[in-house]
Amino acid sequence: MENYSRARVVEQPCVSPFAGLPADTPEVRVRDGSKIRNLLRFALSRLEVGLGRLLFSASGRAVSKAITCAEVVKRRLKGLHQLTRLAQSTVLEVWEPLEAGAGLDSLTVSRKLPAVWILLSREPLDPEQPGYQAPGPSSSFRGSQVGFVSMSLLFSIV
Repeated sequence: MENYSRARVVEQPCVSPFAGLPADTPEVRVRDGSKIRNLLRFALSRLEVGLGRLLFSASGRAVSKAITCAEVVKRRLKGLHQLTRLAQSTVLEVWEPLEAGAGLDSLTVSRKLPAVWILLSREPLDPEQPGYQAPGPSSSFRGSQVGFVSMSLLFSIV
């Protein structure tokens, strides 16, 4: 690949596994460069104004960031039901030769990346669905100690 340079990357959009969601359901598209603080501010503002549902979506290296955001939101706002779907998204990379007269063709590489969709809802969801998580107990981790650091300090990023 030393004779090639990456010309462009095209991420093919995945179809949301939650096809029956209302059109006003906000979606938080988590990217690798997204700041967790900004994602949480947006998500919490949408859920606190009375909207009943919120959808996190991410692919590739941003999957762990989306999971982190969903868990923090669930700890901040009690009683949220969760439904998680996993899939693969396809990314096409087009590589062009560095020297046009070298007789090399352009290459197209297809990669599969993990993708996740996390639906958080104030309204009960179908517990028979795979990936369903019921709301946790009402006791909070905010007062417990982890080593010398209080959990309330860890979750006070917004």
